[in-house]
Amino acid sequence: MPFRETLKGIVESVEGGLGVTIMGYDGIAIDEYFLENAGVDLHLMSVEYASLLKEVKRTAEVLKSGGLEELAVNTGRVRVIVRVINDDLFIALTLDHHGNYGKGRFLLRREVHALRENLS
Repeated sequence: MPFRETLKGIVESVEGGLGVTIMGYDGIAIDEYFLENAGVDLHLMSVEYASLLKEVKRTAEVLKSGGLEELAVNTGRVRVIVRVINDDLFIALTLDHHGNYGKGRFLLRREVHALRENLS
């Protein structure tokens, strides 16, 4: 299922958007859209964060604190916002460090509902 237009729309609608991916917790991308001049290897970053996300999801389940919904990782160069789509998939948006974090969160939250419907 190609989601390229949706993903491209997310990246181009948020200031500082570098790329976005729909990925499984196994690190396999379903679809992705990355700017060529992002300055970092966004695919590799997404794969590495998939394993981290898998552990955070498992920890939330063990602690019975409720299902994981969102996770953010902020570094000196980028911000990564991850939103859970379902038990198997998540969407991760990467922004440059000064990107519009609030709008990025809003766009992911808005698009997850449509993605869930299209994936079922």
